[in-house]
Amino acid sequence: MKALIAGAGIGGLTAALFLHRAGFEVEIFERADAVRELGVGINMLPHAVSLLAELGLMDALDAAGIRTRELIYANRFGQVIWQELRGIEAGHAVPQFSIHRGRLLGLVHNAVIDRLGQGSIRTGCRVHGFEQEAQSVTVHFSQGARALQARGDLLVGADGIHSTVRAALFPEEGLPVWNGVMLWRGTTRWPAWRDGRTMAIAGGNYAKFVFYPIGEDPDDPAMRLTNWAVMARSNALQTDRTLGDWSRLGDLAQVLPIVRDRFRLDYVDPAEIICATGEFYEYPNCDREPLPRWSFRRITLLGDAAHPMYPVGSNGASQAILDAHSLAEHLRTHTSVEAALCAYDSERRPPTSEIVVSNRRGGPEGVIDLIEARAPDGFDDIEVVASFEEREQVVRGYARLAGFAAGNPQGEA
Repeated sequence: MKALIAGAGIGGLTAALFLHRAGFEVEIFERADAVRELGVGINMLPHAVSLLAELGLMDALDAAGIRTRELIYANRFGQVIWQELRGIEAGHAVPQFSIHRGRLLGLVHNAVIDRLGQGSIRTGCRVHGFEQEAQSVTVHFSQGARALQARGDLLVGADGIHSTVRAALFPEEGLPVWNGVMLWRGTTRWPAWRDGRTMAIAGGNYAKFVFYPIGEDPDDPAMRLTNWAVMARSNALQTDRTLGDWSRLGDLAQVLPIVRDRFRLDYVDPAEIICATGEFYEYPNCDREPLPRWSFRRITLLGDAAHPMYPVGSNGASQAILDAHSLAEHLRTHTSVEAALCAYDSERRPPTSEIVVSNRRGGPEGVIDLIEARAPDGFDDIEVVASFEEREQVVRGYARLAGFAAGNPQGEA
């Protein structure tokens, strides 16, 4: 059997690896003229890491990223709101990884080339449409000036928040929805903080600052490749900006006034690391409404094409990998493509729809908003502001929803 995949991002490439392992022939169509290692930092949660380990990628992950040991939520003054271990230290069988998105994409891409062959990925291909027959699906695409088509047993739309496949299935949907929050993100070499494996998110309703290491420095063990991000409400969105575009360069004049004089953190001055970064990127915080279905006979959706979500909770890429594994397993165990895609839809769509909605409320980072709303000028005793049990419900309730809860017995240091 043959699977056609639109999109060579993390979700599409991981799906290719799982489908190949299940015995499928796979052909991938990527709109860009090359698979490039672009982006900034992301986190891979243990439930997704365990699946990448099944594919034999653990050594590559270790070489490319950082095994995250601890997560700290704090207010804008650096006062700790919640602190917990992550990954193996939290009781999981595998680590959580903080990693450059481009490096993650690169190692998955290399695995696809090694196992499926260079010809399995066709770059510079724009998918225009498709049609289904009784026993197959035909994809119509262009490569340069050439109009081409390919036939397979199923089509997987893994072509991102601006999915052509999704648009064909839901032609009235329109553009992604912006929530008025802008996200600025960058990476730079920075001195290691604490053990060099700790991530921190600080702030509250007005603005949040994210800080974590994503790679070791081979020339200096005291340094880390470090990811930072600022999330804040903004009127900076202009008509020439594209919702869902990660590649737009950020503007210091927009982000510096948000962080200057607001944050008092003992581990980093946000303005200093932002100014030291050079080029960084802006992204309007957008998603789409959850869909009533993903699968239509021999066609289905995966990753951001299926459930684009706000980048909170360290969850977007991880959920795409869970999609990929689920899809391949159902295709391996069901007697027909239609039944497999229906079962995949039933398994993955409801929980990811819940995560999309939860992320709109702030996900686990909502605990920061809760504390700032009650104690905007800081606190003397966090327990007076919100009990351990109340804070735990926000943070660990999300972990249970997203499927990565573990037996971590201690939520605070």
